[in-house]
Amino acid sequence: MSGLFDLSGRLALVTGANTGIGQACAVTLARQGAEVVCAGRRSCEDTLAQIDALGGKARSLILDFADPMVAKDLFKGAGYSILVNNAGIIRRNDSVDFTEEDWDAVLNINLKAVFFTTQAFAREVFATRSQGAVVNIASLLSFQGGIRVPSYTASKHGVAGITKTLANEWASKGVNVNAIAPGYIVTNNTEALRADTKRHDAILSRIPAGRWGEAEDIGGAVAFLCSPAARYVHGAVLNVDGGWLAN
Repeated sequence: MSGLFDLSGRLALVTGANTGIGQACAVTLARQGAEVVCAGRRSCEDTLAQIDALGGKARSLILDFADPMVAKDLFKGAGYSILVNNAGIIRRNDSVDFTEEDWDAVLNINLKAVFFTTQAFAREVFATRSQGAVVNIASLLSFQGGIRVPSYTASKHGVAGITKTLANEWASKGVNVNAIAPGYIVTNNTEALRADTKRHDAILSRIPAGRWGEAEDIGGAVAFLCSPAARYVHGAVLNVDGGWLAN
């Protein structure tokens, strides 16, 4: 494999790679030639099987970002040059009833863990004078308020902000930091919305593409941002939303 989108010889860590968007990102990076470490709080065996079926290279790692510092020593001497921060959770409740426990759980995984995992990755890249690419998974709710998801919305606004901050600091040091803002994608996180017929239909009616997204729609965009084709892309929050924000 060769060319602007070739990831051969690169070692990638994808968090939350056991299912959904993380799984699609891991499979797509492997398809482009990267060796992928698939991290999750549960087994990533299904993801490994998919990568093996395409002739790719992957291995699994159990990481639970309920401890936001769990990856602080992961990168030392390991040779990673790609980091995809996908692991995340969501809690739904009316804001007037939202609990401190649900607030802290979401912010710890979706924002604090993203920052300190990325910090650890960059320290190793700088120490080895190499090149690196970080892609954070943001959200439409990096730009909008949503309803009944205050901690998730706050965390995803934060992901967009730290993506830009780190890009400002690290673009000249060999690390590209960008984010993807998925639209409404068929994943575990949106299961409750899809089960609510009224909400599902209201959402679908606003998507210009005429369909909910698939996890694979995000994987391709992530692979682009990790590739040489995106070498001058820094601090972008790329909407992959079927046209939602344009509507």
